Amino acid sequence: MKHIYLLLLLVSSIGFAQIPSNYYDSANGLTGFDLKTELKTIITSGHDDQGYGELYTGYATAFIDNIAETGYENDGTLLMYYTENPNGTDPYTFTLGTNQCGNYGAESDCYNREHIVPQGSFGSASPMKNDIHHVVPSDGYANGKRNNFPFGTVGSATWTSLNGSKLGSSNVSGYSGTVFEPLDEFKGDIARAILYFVTRYQDNVDGYTSFEMFNGTENQALSDWAVDMLLDWHNNIDPVDQTERDRNDAAYNFQGNANPFVDHPEYVNMIWNPTPDTEAPTNPTNLVASNPTNSTIDLAWTAATDNIGVTTYDIYMDGNYAFSSNNTSATKTSLIPNINFCFTVKAKDAAGNESGFSNESCETTTNNGDNPDPNCIDENFENIGTLSGSYSSVTWTGNEGLTWNATDSRTDQTLDGRAITVRNGTLGPTDFSNISFIDKLTVTTQRVFGGATGTFDLVVNGNFVETIPYGDNPITTIIDINVNPVTSLVINNNSSTSNRVMFDNLSWTCGLLSVADYSLGNIKLHPNPVKNNLTVDLKSNVTTNIEIFDILGKRVFKININETSDLNLQTLKTGIYIVKMTQGDSTVTKKLIKQ
Repeated sequence: MKHIYLLLLLVSSIGFAQIPSNYYDSANGLTGFDLKTELKTIITSGHDDQGYGELYTGYATAFIDNIAETGYENDGTLLMYYTENPNGTDPYTFTLGTNQCGNYGAESDCYNREHIVPQGSFGSASPMKNDIHHVVPSDGYANGKRNNFPFGTVGSATWTSLNGSKLGSSNVSGYSGTVFEPLDEFKGDIARAILYFVTRYQDNVDGYTSFEMFNGTENQALSDWAVDMLLDWHNNIDPVDQTERDRNDAAYNFQGNANPFVDHPEYVNMIWNPTPDTEAPTNPTNLVASNPTNSTIDLAWTAATDNIGVTTYDIYMDGNYAFSSNNTSATKTSLIPNINFCFTVKAKDAAGNESGFSNESCETTTNNGDNPDPNCIDENFENIGTLSGSYSSVTWTGNEGLTWNATDSRTDQTLDGRAITVRNGTLGPTDFSNISFIDKLTVTTQRVFGGATGTFDLVVNGNFVETIPYGDNPITTIIDINVNPVTSLVINNNSSTSNRVMFDNLSWTCGLLSVADYSLGNIKLHPNPVKNNLTVDLKSNVTTNIEIFDILGKRVFKININETSDLNLQTLKTGIYIVKMTQGDSTVTKKLIKQ
């Protein structure tokens, strides 16, 4: 009785705070992994790690059988998942402050602290080790039997606790190992503890793969079989009840944060089983192209609307996709002087639904005598595929049609929009058949997840060219390459630091409009505009290399001739092109219009 008296005195002396009514306001309107990330921010802010020893203080309010409405004994003893009998008398009980482990040889010897997510998976690091939302009181012997096994439903039991919890072979679809199965009464509690953990520690959970319920990613975090099972436990087997709500309030009072899936059970499906968004945004309006220079044009438009939210705008130039923007304004750079460019814009939402085109707006670049080189390749990594926090080899087709590959990389981080994150791997195109010359390369980097500053190597045609630095903040590097021909280009980690580095906005110029040698000016192209066949009228029998580039700088045609020839351009799309003609070291470029 002495211990019970002290417990009641302790409980009555602790002020009990309610979770603020606006606690989750910043998550309103979000779904999917965007919602999970915002919840992580909410429950990380204010989390005050009380330490491992203080968990017993937290248990005095969070894990006590003292609510008459539950149907439990309401006797002030510890409420534990592997001890409580929800349908009758408990096989044994513990009072906080007595029978704390210690040694044990059987059930009922003593109680200790169990990590729902085994602490071995995160190296016993704080604050994970001390987090009351997943570190719960447990019978020591039952805790030892559960060990580090994943939770699941048991087909054939090898051990059964006195309250009916089981250890044995899995009959969960998708997992065939040994699992531990709690009573139905507590399956939802355990599911929500795990879902809390993968949300609160989202930035690190991809490394906790020794726990077999985790899949090595930060977004989904859980294996498919675990997601299906935990959602079933949460939604159907054991929904949130008043005992759990009161425990959540007590945990908030103890360490300053709450389990969002207790307060808002609907968040679980919104993250791991969201209703598909099939509604497209409205069309952007009032697009205006303005402020032309020799190589740039400014664009601005009125925002589109969407039932969930617009995430990005795709800008098209003369009917071809050019680049994307997260804002309602943008500037197209690396344009060719004295050419009229026409733009349209589409809106996209997070589900990939796409609006129709905006109005078209056209503007002509100036011509002040400069000849800027257009970007031959301008890769923004928006096409790298499904978001993934695991490290693997990733291959995709870039927005310029070039095939790219990154090794030991992940695709779930963002810099200026989506980015590729490389650890101990490489990044580069796999095919240079349409690229012959690289002048200047530009790329933006930033390290994520901690570490030190460092560099990657830029290697062209097997030769080291320059280092690419990275650090805490975004760094944009411009490197003079001047290599012709180019047969390979690789960016690779030159150290063993295992720093994780984002790469974005990787572009290079192809020297397309370098100063022309007008000794070739007597070559004539006709007709211009052209519909099908273009005649190249040579005034000599000198071998001439003909290359045709679209306005984005991508080569679309190549041939060598040594006499006047007709070139079949029927397959080219309508638009503006640049024809580059080379004889030896001499080059001339001319504008061509394809009807």
